[in-house]
Amino acid sequence: MQKISVKPIIRFRKDVTLLYPKITAYSEADIKHDLTKNQFCSTNSPMYSKGFTLLELMLVMFVVILGFSVIGLNISSGNDATELQSAARDLVSALRYAKGQALISHEETTIELDLNENTYTVSGRDKVFAIPDTIALTVVTAQEELTGKGLANIRFFPDGSSSGGRIKLERNSAIWQIDINWLTGQVELEDK
Repeated sequence: MQKISVKPIIRFRKDVTLLYPKITAYSEADIKHDLTKNQFCSTNSPMYSKGFTLLELMLVMFVVILGFSVIGLNISSGNDATELQSAARDLVSALRYAKGQALISHEETTIELDLNENTYTVSGRDKVFAIPDTIALTVVTAQEELTGKGLANIRFFPDGSSSGGRIKLERNSAIWQIDINWLTGQVELEDK
């Protein structure tokens, strides 16, 4: 039997050498490979970290908390604007309902606004609708529709016309304006 000599041929890193046997007189079946996994992996190489440092965790937590605080501020400031818009839309809905009732029943229908209590009612209905106290309510209507101190009416007639007017709902710097056309009775809502 002849001896098999082994020479280094390929170098991957300084500390790892891949060895291939040099075949002199035997077939491949007679050669035993003594290469193991340890020859390809360095025992001196630094292991990759399988976790996070405390500094990295604290930085991520800071960013998450900062993000949630910004979202929270936006949501709370949006509630005021949403409440104002919701009150304006509810009032527009009541005005359009009153106009529809006047057309269907062929009788006058009124919306009575109480500026002192921040409420309104629709004629023929017992329910009193409240507007939040933080919203200032202003009404401009015909002189004959002012029934008392702080009371005003918007009247819709069977032919579709109305007494007309303008209603402003205001909170801080946000204003929603409702215009009621006297000739057509059309109700329009706009953000000012």
